[in-house]
Amino acid sequence: MAKKKAASGSKKAVQVGRPSALVDTRVIYCGDNLDQLKRLPDECVDLIYIDPPFNSNRDYEVFWGETREKRSFADRHASTQAYIEFMRPRCVELHRVLKKTGSFYYHCDWHASHYVKVMLDQILGENNFQNEIVWKRSSAHSDSKRYGANHDTIFFYTGGGSKWVWNEQFTPYSQEYTEQNYRYKDAKGRRFRVSDMTANKPGGDVSYDWTTPDGRKVKPYKGRYWAYSKEKMKQMDEAGQIYYRTTGMPMLKHYLDEMPGVALQTFWDDIKPVISGSKERLGYPTQKPLALLERILEASSNVNDIVLDAFCGCGTALVAAENLDRQWIGIDVSPTACRVMAKRLRDVCKLPEDEKLWRIGRGFVVRDLPWTEKQLRKIPPFEFENWAVIALGGIPNKAQVGDMGIDGRIFPVSATPKKKEGHLAFMDDWYPIQVKQKDKVGRPDIDSFEAVMMREDRTKGFFVSFDYSADAMTEIDAFFRKTGKSIIALTVKDILEEQIAYKLA
Repeated sequence: MAKKKAASGSKKAVQVGRPSALVDTRVIYCGDNLDQLKRLPDECVDLIYIDPPFNSNRDYEVFWGETREKRSFADRHASTQAYIEFMRPRCVELHRVLKKTGSFYYHCDWHASHYVKVMLDQILGENNFQNEIVWKRSSAHSDSKRYGANHDTIFFYTGGGSKWVWNEQFTPYSQEYTEQNYRYKDAKGRRFRVSDMTANKPGGDVSYDWTTPDGRKVKPYKGRYWAYSKEKMKQMDEAGQIYYRTTGMPMLKHYLDEMPGVALQTFWDDIKPVISGSKERLGYPTQKPLALLERILEASSNVNDIVLDAFCGCGTALVAAENLDRQWIGIDVSPTACRVMAKRLRDVCKLPEDEKLWRIGRGFVVRDLPWTEKQLRKIPPFEFENWAVIALGGIPNKAQVGDMGIDGRIFPVSATPKKKEGHLAFMDDWYPIQVKQKDKVGRPDIDSFEAVMMREDRTKGFFVSFDYSADAMTEIDAFFRKTGKSIIALTVKDILEEQIAYKLA
């Protein structure tokens, strides 16, 4: 983790409530970010970070499985040009809402990074490009006919003003550097290095003889002068800041624990990706580590500044902003993503999702979620599946291809962990969830789900749809009487009206 050297006077007092009369913060908007960005006033945001998925167009979905994601891209995009055409108007709006003193970070990978750079130069200006950051996002890849691609690119631009927020970051010295350069230790074991105390130009009281602790008289090297006055040298000697060579020549100590470290460079290999087994892992395929976002926010924003993520996915940038006392705005087209990030803010940041508390600066709100049956009928099937599973408190499948009739799993409180944990298989006790975006589920659908329950030997399962035929309900009853296994049939109306508690008992 990088250390930070804050700019002088950069910290502001944390305010309660909204920091701007022009824009609401601590809000997640569900919908097309282009529409929402157009509603924001000019120059209202201090820091923008975006990590847009490459398979984006106006109707893009967030796919929580790499196989589905890659297949979708092949189906829906003719070329990289389609992606750039999708991103261009959004970047124009993002540039408009960015303050002149603000910063813009665009996270992408090799698929389109070169085209993105040209586009951003045109929109934000070549002179406002500051850095191309390379983040090592994984260990070695084995590509049979080319070099392994294991890094992402982050383009860093500023808003166009002559000054922008910048809090210099530092990383620790390497062990090799430390051992080579800080090879001295004092009586307390503190490491230090030494530097010359002479100068090549005279200035004041700098031509004296210096007396060492053992009584020897020493002078600067020929043609040089002391870099400090005699009085200053005495003060440093009394403070234990001087080291004496065997020749008696005084040298200035520089303690390792007083050094900030190495100024952060553009190659970042010290932040590990979110992998299977990581505590912060949510199952989101492009989830970025919290440490990465906290580094960016610490470098390019101050306390109470406004951070915007217009493709906020599972909400890592929002969590980082909340942890660092920044204000934030999140936008994502995916209802599933909006619900996941809302849950994350509640669980991780302990921030209440409450309209009344939000109005006094103590909570957050989610806007424009598709809460009606009419709206839910229109969202993509995969989004609908995720909405239903998460609404029940379950965990969606990582991939939708080859799901074997299971769209998600519910793990009861009584479930116990296995010795070897794995994604969606870390509990012995779980219930399957099947979701159908149908007006009325029939008996064949129930028959198929019964086969799943028999195959997996589950005592209970959950089925979600808009309605059920009489034959379907009759079959559910017959299945229970025959096997003792129960299927809980829930409607979308049950979920929306929060009338599911009695059915989940």
